[in-house]
Amino acid sequence: MLGNDRGPILEVIVSRMRYIGWHQGSPIRLVGLSTAVANPGDLGAWLGVEKRWAMFNFEPSVRPVPMRVHIAGYPGRHYCPRMATMNKPTYNAIVEKSPTKPVIVFVSSRRQTRLTALALINFLVLEGNTAKFVRMSVEELEETLVNVEDPHLKHCIQFGIAIHHAGLCEGDKAVVENAFRTGRLQILVATSTLAWGVNFPAHLVIVKGTEYYDGKSKSYVDMPITDVLQMIGRAGRPQFDTEGIAQLLCHEPKKGFYRKFLYDPFPVESMLNKQLHVHINAEIVSGSISTRQDAVDYLTWTFLFRRLVKNPTYYGVTDPSPKALTVYLSGIVSQVLRDLEEAKCIEPPEDPADGGDPNILTFTVLGKLCSYYYLSHLTAGFFDSKIEANSSHEELLRLMCDAQEFADLPVRHNEDKLNMDLARKVPLGIDARNADSAHVKAFLMFQAHFERAPLPISDYYTDQRSAMDNSVRVLQSMVDIAGNSGHLYATLRSMELLQCIIQGRWWYDNSLLQMPHITEKLLPLLAAEGIEHIAHLANATRHTTASLEKVLKTDEGLTPAQRSEVMYAARRLPLIDVQLSLASKKVEPDSDDEDDEGGVCYELTVDLVRLSETGKYIVAPQFAKQKDEQYWIVVGHEATGELVAMKRLNRLWKRSSVCLLYTSDAADEEDSVDLGGRRIIKKKKENTKKHITDKHENV
Repeated sequence: MLGNDRGPILEVIVSRMRYIGWHQGSPIRLVGLSTAVANPGDLGAWLGVEKRWAMFNFEPSVRPVPMRVHIAGYPGRHYCPRMATMNKPTYNAIVEKSPTKPVIVFVSSRRQTRLTALALINFLVLEGNTAKFVRMSVEELEETLVNVEDPHLKHCIQFGIAIHHAGLCEGDKAVVENAFRTGRLQILVATSTLAWGVNFPAHLVIVKGTEYYDGKSKSYVDMPITDVLQMIGRAGRPQFDTEGIAQLLCHEPKKGFYRKFLYDPFPVESMLNKQLHVHINAEIVSGSISTRQDAVDYLTWTFLFRRLVKNPTYYGVTDPSPKALTVYLSGIVSQVLRDLEEAKCIEPPEDPADGGDPNILTFTVLGKLCSYYYLSHLTAGFFDSKIEANSSHEELLRLMCDAQEFADLPVRHNEDKLNMDLARKVPLGIDARNADSAHVKAFLMFQAHFERAPLPISDYYTDQRSAMDNSVRVLQSMVDIAGNSGHLYATLRSMELLQCIIQGRWWYDNSLLQMPHITEKLLPLLAAEGIEHIAHLANATRHTTASLEKVLKTDEGLTPAQRSEVMYAARRLPLIDVQLSLASKKVEPDSDDEDDEGGVCYELTVDLVRLSETGKYIVAPQFAKQKDEQYWIVVGHEATGELVAMKRLNRLWKRSSVCLLYTSDAADEEDSVDLGGRRIIKKKKENTKKHITDKHENV
C-alpha cells in the first residue's frame, strides 16, 4: 500500500471483505504483514483489530540479522554519467566489504544490469585477476554455460558475475538462481523485481542508484521508498551471517531523505482517491452500491477515510472539520459518478418530475463489461464512441492499442529510436512524432507478432508478452461493445483480430499458415493437393490426410517430430455439427407501457455436436500461454450489417445446446431472412429488441 499502484486494489479488497462481513453479521479474520510503519493504529482500526495485544509493530532496526547501512551521495545532474561514476565505488565496496561472500547489486533497469556487470568485469581485467569472483571449477562452468541462452549472461558468468531481470527466459533465470543460491556465483546484478519476487539474501547488498526512467513523464523519477527498503532488506543471511551490510548509492541531494526514512518508520497513506472509478463501478454492478449515499457510506470503510480524518492536508483538505471532510468525500463521489456517466457506464440521474429518484444508481451494459473484464471506464467509453459499423481490421487494431490498458507499457530511454527502426519492418505506419508513446509501441509489437519479425532487443520480448496478455481481455470487451451497438461486421472483425493475436498471423494471411511449421513455400504444394483452406483439414478425408503427409515429406527442413506436430494439429482442428431449430410465441403488450404494442419472441436453439477429438488446449504455438477453446454464436443480417444476437461458448467437449431469444415489435414493418432453412422475422434496427439468455446446456 505504500507508494505502489497495487495499494488501492489491496485496500478495496480488504474494505469490501469487512463491509460484506459486517452486513452478514460474520466478521472475517484478517492477518496483515507489513514493514515497520509510523501509523500502525490506523491500519489496525481499518483491519478491525480491537485488542491492542493483537497488533505488533517493531522498529526498523529489529531484524533476525543486524544490518549496517552506508549511504553515499554522488553529484551530477544527468543520470547516465552519474551511474557511470558509481561503478568504481560499487567494485570497491564488493572488494572491501564482501570479497568472498554473496553480493547483490540492484540497479534500475535491464540495460543497467548489463552495463554494471560489464563495468565490474572491466575492473577485473585492469587488475589482471579475472578469476577473482569465480567460485566454480572449469567443468562446472562449462556445464552451466551450456544451459544459458542469453549471450550477455553467458559472457558475464565466466567471470563469476550474473545478471537477472524480467527479460531473461525462464531457463536462464533458473540457472542463475540455482547457481547463486548454491554459492557457485558470487555476484548478482539485478533489477528491483528480484527483491520482491525471490527470497535471495546476501551478505552485501548494493543499491546502485535510486531513480528509474518513467516513460509517461519522459524523465527519471525516484523509486518508491518501499522498493528501496525491500532491496536493502535482502542484506544479511540468517544462519550464515552475524551481520548484513547495505550500501546505498544515490544522488547527492537525496542523502538526507534516505538517511531519515531508512531508520525511521514510514507513514502509510491511501492512494485510493486516485483510482476510485474502476472500484466504484464494480460495486455498482455487484449491487453493493445502489444510491449516491451508498457510495459515500462505502468510502467510510476504507483506509482513505481513516487517514483523511487524521491527516487531511495530505489529501488537499485545509479544513479538518467533519463537515468539510463530508463535503470532500461527497465531491469525490460526485466527480467519479459524473465520469462514469460520461463514459456511459451508469445511467443518467432519473428526473424527479417524472417520479424518478435522482439518487438511484443504475449500471449500463458498458459498466457491466468494465467490471467483468476489469476494464478502465475510459476504454469502454472510447470503444463505444469510436467503433463504427464498418470499422476495418486496421482501425480496430489501432483502437485496441490506444486503450488505457496499454498506457503503462514501459517506454525506456532512447526506445523511440528502436520503435522507428521496428516501424520500417512492419506494414502499417506510425506517426514519427509519437514514436515514444506506449500506445505506438504496443501497435508496433502486435504488428511484429503478426509479421513474426524479430524485435530489436530482449526487453521488447517481455513487453510483447505483457501486451499480449492484456490484449485478450481488451479484445473480448471490444467484441461485446461492438455487439452491443449492433455492428455485425465490426464484431466479426474484432473476433478475427483476437484469433490473429492467438495464432500470430495477419487477418489476410492464408488460414493454413496458423498450423505449426506450415510456411509460404508449402502453400502451392498443398493447393495442388486440393488443400487451400484450414477447413479442408478440419473436414479431411483419409485421402486429404495422406496428401498432407506427402507434402510435408517434400520439405527436407522438417524433422519427423515436426511433421508429427503438424498431423497432430490437423487432427485437433474442431469439426462441429450444427443443427438449428426455431420457435416463436406472441408477446402480450405491457400494461404499464402505453407505447408497447407487444410483438413476437423468436427462440433460436443451436445444437452443437463435436465430431473431432478433444484436447485440453488449442494448438497455438505463437501464443505465450496455453489457451482454451472459445466459440461465438452470432446471428446477424448480412444485408444491413445488423447483429441480432450473440452468445459465447467457452469449451465444447461433446455436445452443447445454446438458446438465443430475439423479440420483434408488432408495429414494425417486417422483413425476413433465411437462417438454416427457416425464416426469421426481421425488423428495423431502431425498434429491434435483442438479448441473449443464459439458457445454455453444455455436456
